[in-house]
Amino acid sequence: MSSKDSMYSWHLSLRVDRPVEGCSMRSHAYMYGKKLDDREYEKVSSNHSKICREPPPNHEFSYRWFRGPTVEPCAYEGCPRRTSFSPHDWSIHALGGSGCSLQCVSTQSSLYKATFCNASCFVKAWKTQYTVQNNVPQGRSMTPTRRRTASYAEDEDIRSVGSANSGVNSTASGFSGYNPPGTPREIGVPNTPRSIYDNEYWGEQSEEWVEISRDQIYIPNADDVGRKLKVEAAAYSLESGELLMHRVVKTDLVLSRTPDPEKRAFVTSKPAGGGGARFRIVTYNILAEIYATQQQYPHCDLWSLSWDFRFQNIIREIVDVGPDIVCLQEVQADHYESHLYNAMHEAGFEGVYKQKTRQSMGLTGKVDGCALFWRRTKFHLIESYSIEFNELAQRQVTQVIGLNPRSEEGAAILNKLSKDNVAQLVVLELAQQSMASRSNREPMNQVCIANTHLYSNKDYPDVKLWQTLHLLQELDTFIFARGTNLPLMICGDFNSTPDTAVYDLLSRQAVHPGHPDVNTSDENGPNILPDIMNITHSHMLGSVYNTVLGEEPNFTNYTHQFKGVLDYMWYSTQNLRPLSAAPIPDESAITRYGEALPSTQYSSDHIMQISDMQIMNGGGRPA
Repeated sequence: MSSKDSMYSWHLSLRVDRPVEGCSMRSHAYMYGKKLDDREYEKVSSNHSKICREPPPNHEFSYRWFRGPTVEPCAYEGCPRRTSFSPHDWSIHALGGSGCSLQCVSTQSSLYKATFCNASCFVKAWKTQYTVQNNVPQGRSMTPTRRRTASYAEDEDIRSVGSANSGVNSTASGFSGYNPPGTPREIGVPNTPRSIYDNEYWGEQSEEWVEISRDQIYIPNADDVGRKLKVEAAAYSLESGELLMHRVVKTDLVLSRTPDPEKRAFVTSKPAGGGGARFRIVTYNILAEIYATQQQYPHCDLWSLSWDFRFQNIIREIVDVGPDIVCLQEVQADHYESHLYNAMHEAGFEGVYKQKTRQSMGLTGKVDGCALFWRRTKFHLIESYSIEFNELAQRQVTQVIGLNPRSEEGAAILNKLSKDNVAQLVVLELAQQSMASRSNREPMNQVCIANTHLYSNKDYPDVKLWQTLHLLQELDTFIFARGTNLPLMICGDFNSTPDTAVYDLLSRQAVHPGHPDVNTSDENGPNILPDIMNITHSHMLGSVYNTVLGEEPNFTNYTHQFKGVLDYMWYSTQNLRPLSAAPIPDESAITRYGEALPSTQYSSDHIMQISDMQIMNGGGRPA
């Protein structure tokens, strides 16, 4: 057996996202080994790989972050990016769809070696250039070179320890004196004439690179805006403490935080006398990270789709409108725990969460659900109840229809209805209750809020109608069992446009027998709906936006694939009154910073709906 049969290639991967002020940056370092055969042995040539006789041992990483000197982002004097580092100005949309910077390589041009942020700026600057005489050989092209401006860091580890050029090592690297940053040991590479953090090492003479952190996670601040960062990851053997490999990468320029969201105007409804307590309520599908991919949203930069970036925008947008009740959909389970609950609690809210019934998509917490928050100074929680439509489907098959869920027919119905969707119900009581008076002898101090996200597949309108019907039936039972005429609001993403049977059922308490949603073909599987006369409910409901504005918005969801209304706020007309609603921004405002949603301005593909509501006098126990 040749010695090559026992050789391994070691590889070190290091990645960081585009840095934005206030958004957490995590160093993604990963070291792995691969056993080589004769054909692969000669192919290991990466600067971030090396060949060893053993696989990599158990190891840990240490990190160092550095802030770089100021740089000129674009040589064209009329470019807004020379002075602005707003995400709005650095998105693919603002750069004209190009993620490339360019450098002029014409030695006879006055722009020689000048760098431009995109092709448009280069073309504009070229109109002002002039010819210069020099003795530089003209062996190069007159075409400017392109440099990819990626969401990931540029590679800068020219002298990575343990590169493929360092030969075969029997152990790790032989640099036993190299100590990990962030530990009592200090970094020092034998036989290296100067520190890898010396500016001469990087060929940069103007300003120094300043060390700013030794943590794995770094949050850029205002001092970092407009500069590049470098991060070093060094892998050390857990057993011996020996340096195995290390790598350094440089980021793109740090962007400033997104400007505050524009204030939403409100349209008020016709005034009416009387009334009780008032509250502001919002509903918002915030787009879970598991769905925010570039395959789904190719018009977006990868960094603008990242959860850390979008979370900062979303939480500011919610808090900025001053709501008392917040209904959210597509809240990822791990993000509710790690981000959303803490941020909302600090802003004065308490909340509950219900994730979808299905298992996580890979890692724990990678499943979305619904979250409902209320302002602590405005309301107290009286009751909280959740609905799993899968459980209702099981009950429907076994108790109502009387089928064995393992039978062919029972299994087919269950398979069609079990889509993992959920709903939340809470009863909230006013912290400062209205007192009885001559005109209002039995004031209503409680309100029931339902929050849901229905099935999304457009090819199954009957499933959405079934979910809506059973949600309303559960609300019937829930409210009737409490013996009071509770004011009710049903908010959420219904994945149904105003021409659907779902909308008809909510608004008219019935569905026309000829509606196509209740006359689906056999290709859609078994019939799951009851007789059309039984598709009804007892709630008198109105749509907030239709009531205040006279019609539903043109859209609440705006993507390349779909533009239309999917989100609603429904209210019980006998004891609630909408006082105002914030119209959805028009199309020109939506597309100002992107072709569609999400964008750097709006960090979800849905638009938040906002309304001021009032509890009407005269509420009380039913006769």
